[in-house]
Amino acid sequence: MYAKTKFVVSMAIFGSIGLFSVKTGLPSIELVFVRCLCASILLGTIWGFHTFKTKQKRKNVIPHQEYLIALLCGVFLIINWVFFFRSIEVLPITVAVSIYHLAPVIVLLLGSFIFKEKITGTGLVFFFICLLGTLLVGEIHQHSTIAEFLSSGVLLAFAAAFFYALTSIAGKGIQVLSPLLTTVIQTSLGVLLLMPLVNWSHFQHLTFENWMYIVITGFIHTGLVFYLFFSSLRELKAQTIAVLVFVDPIVAILLDVTMMNYHPDVYQLLGILLVFIGISYNPKKERGLEVA
Repeated sequence: MYAKTKFVVSMAIFGSIGLFSVKTGLPSIELVFVRCLCASILLGTIWGFHTFKTKQKRKNVIPHQEYLIALLCGVFLIINWVFFFRSIEVLPITVAVSIYHLAPVIVLLLGSFIFKEKITGTGLVFFFICLLGTLLVGEIHQHSTIAEFLSSGVLLAFAAAFFYALTSIAGKGIQVLSPLLTTVIQTSLGVLLLMPLVNWSHFQHLTFENWMYIVITGFIHTGLVFYLFFSSLRELKAQTIAVLVFVDPIVAILLDVTMMNYHPDVYQLLGILLVFIGISYNPKKERGLEVA
């Protein structure tokens, strides 16, 4: 239950990231770079202090493959973030976030193959309700063809969703490496990968308000959120993750409507309702399914 709580909190905080990213005044690559830098400083300090205090640095033998998995997961995370923030630049937050959260469906399907977790018929029905809901919120009904729908910028959100799913799946392979060190490795990797791509001129005309949102986005939405995310991820099954992850879009949609004055049409409202119905499904105890 504690793992579920941490995961839900991380998703709720991340649900506000769209609103905060708009307020930072930074493009996607520069914003992700700052997020990685802030998180590396914060979590690296915490990890170093914790290691020194407990003197457990050499007590646990960490398999070398876990470092490789952490790096791979970090690559997925960075790509995911860049695509996600780029999608917010060209799409309404509600639309981008809704399409982005097709990721749980991908997690569910990949989880069934990789972790041999059984997918029940009822579970599939509820997940496809979520799928239909996200497509409606994503305004698929306003386009005459699929090609037109995909050319509107939604491919950026789809790409983010795919790499988000890969992040979740890869993260479950880390069992010994501490969540703090895992996140530090990944965000530090992001700093190194993105530094050559950063356009520093974007930082020259930022206001105090911009910097306030940048700092919060870096330390809270990245450092804190991904510590909670990875520390709970290894304890949850893929189907549980696929359900709880919808806390994120719910928060994002509510903030977009109330704070950004976004007005969804009747089809999008139906889509939001379907998402709520979809996340109400609880796979616990269904045909012996164990949920952490």
